[in-house]
Amino acid sequence: MRIESAEAPVTGSLKRYPALRYIAPFLVFLALLAGDRFLPFGAEWSQTIRFAVVFGLLVWLSRGVIPWRLSSFVGSAVLGLAIFAIWVGPDVLWPAYRQSWLFTNSIVGTPKSSLPAGVKASGIFIVFRLLSSVVNVPVLEELFWRGWLMRWLISKDFERVALGAYQAQSFWLVAVLFASEHGSYWDVGLVTGALLNWWLIRTKSLADCILAHAVTNACLAAYVLIRNQWQYWL
Repeated sequence: MRIESAEAPVTGSLKRYPALRYIAPFLVFLALLAGDRFLPFGAEWSQTIRFAVVFGLLVWLSRGVIPWRLSSFVGSAVLGLAIFAIWVGPDVLWPAYRQSWLFTNSIVGTPKSSLPAGVKASGIFIVFRLLSSVVNVPVLEELFWRGWLMRWLISKDFERVALGAYQAQSFWLVAVLFASEHGSYWDVGLVTGALLNWWLIRTKSLADCILAHAVTNACLAAYVLIRNQWQYWL
C-alpha cells in the first residue's frame, strides 16, 4: 500500500497552478485587512493574527520562490532610503500638499490614519504592525507585483519569462496598479512602483526589490513612531 504524504495534494496543486505561491499571500493579506471590521477582536489581536497567518503562509506555501541572493545590497538599501525620502518629501516641503482634491476625494480617500487612537500606545500592536510592514509586506507585495504580475502580463506562462524582462505595457500597468493600492499616496506610489520595476530590470533580482521595499517600510515605520506621523500607517 502506498501512503501519500499530507503535502502531496498541495504539491500537485502548485505544479498545476504555480502562480499560487506568488498570489495567495497577497490575496489573504487583503482579505484579512478587509475583514478586520467583522472580527470580534481589538486592533491589537487583529494585527497579531494577520501577521501570524500571512507569515505562516509565506513560509509554508511561498518559501520555494522567495529569493535570498542579492545582486546589490548597498544599491538596494540606498534605493530604499531614496524612496522613503520621496514618500515624506512632499509633505515636509509643502505641509498642505495632500489637502489638494487630487489626494483627498471619494475615490482615493483621505491621508488620515484609520487606526483607533488607543492602539498608538499599544506595544503589542506596534510590534506586530512593525513586523508586518518590514517582514511580510515587502515579500508578499514583491512576489505578487514583480515576481508574478509583471511577468504574467508578458506571457500567461509567466515562469518562462525571466525576472526583469521588460515590456512597456507590463512595466507601466504594474506601476499604475501599485499606485492605486496606496490610496491618497497614489502619486508617490506610482513613482515607487516605477522605481522598483526599474530596479528589477536592472538587477534581475527580486531579492533586491524586497530589500529596497523593506528599507523603505522600516524608515516609514520609524518616521511614524518618532515623528507621530500616523497617516502613513493608513
